[in-house]
Amino acid sequence: MPHTAAGPDRTTAPDRTTAPDRTVGPDRTVGPDRTTAPDRTTDASDQADARWQALGTLVHLVVTDPHCLNEARHLLAADLEQVDATCSRFRADSEIRALRTAHGRPVRLSPLLAEAITAALRAARLTDGDVDPTVGAAMSAVGYDRDFDRVPRIGPPLVVTTRTVPGWREVHLEGRSLTMPEGVQLDLGATAKAWAADRSAARISSQLGCGVLVSLGGDIAVAGPPPEAPQAPEGGWRVRVQDVTGAPEDPPGGPYALIAIRAGGLATSSTAARRWQRGGDVLHHILDPRTGRPAEPVWRTVSVAADSCADANAASTAAIIRGRDALGWLAKLGLPARLVDAIGVVFTVAGWPDEPVPVLSEITQK
Repeated sequence: MPHTAAGPDRTTAPDRTTAPDRTVGPDRTVGPDRTTAPDRTTDASDQADARWQALGTLVHLVVTDPHCLNEARHLLAADLEQVDATCSRFRADSEIRALRTAHGRPVRLSPLLAEAITAALRAARLTDGDVDPTVGAAMSAVGYDRDFDRVPRIGPPLVVTTRTVPGWREVHLEGRSLTMPEGVQLDLGATAKAWAADRSAARISSQLGCGVLVSLGGDIAVAGPPPEAPQAPEGGWRVRVQDVTGAPEDPPGGPYALIAIRAGGLATSSTAARRWQRGGDVLHHILDPRTGRPAEPVWRTVSVAADSCADANAASTAAIIRGRDALGWLAKLGLPARLVDAIGVVFTVAGWPDEPVPVLSEITQK
């Protein structure tokens, strides 16, 4: 997954790390793990961080006050356990799995699931259906029917025909009452991590009064006062954006960009992460709702900064679906974005910091 270089001396911020509510779409994880990560290569003695696994991905928590770290970790871990128990389509005991037995009847949801589905439907509306939570059955049909670490990376051919997913407009949520046609399987994988990052970052900052960064598999949300950064006079969270996954403290395994964000969120979506093979076909986890099949890999990665991590993730996912049309779409919305095509050429729009002339990386995503 190549990126072109933007070295440590290019620690700049997108002109608009926040944007008005129209951020994603004229009216689209799951980012790749650790392709966006807090940069820990410089002195950060006023910060503290913790990492662990949850929701099938790497969780990275950073706070501006080290005294807040233990309580912040407790709050985040509790939030993520609730999200998993509520929203996971892979847990037999999850609330969202229980919706399959509704048979078209109205169901009363928990406040948490109602909030998660509201976020998913908002992403669908703002992206004109590019992000669609009704892709659950189609996702299972292409082989993503369990936690990704249990999905066989190589398997026999699948007979996957082009199919239209039921469509987000068939899902009706009024308050906490949900109604949808029989047979619809919801998959919140395209929105739940980013929404959860926003939700937890805001809660931790509000309760503890410190600056907070929450990264869930590279989907990043920040809240509260940002850290002061000598390398970025305006301050902000230094984030390394790259195509090749890796730990934040390790030297980047290929070209990368360093930026600073002060508010909102940053997300990266990729066709080169969470991939598997069936027969001779290479499949990935971002489905085009119009076909029920993985989107054409025009872009290896798309990174977007927006008013929230949820909006950034919706826009980056939609850009994968839209292919080359994503450049004009993101520019029209004024969303700072970095798009890397299949051969490693980098495109930037809407105030994302300029980079040197694109070069090809020799490192590919494993």
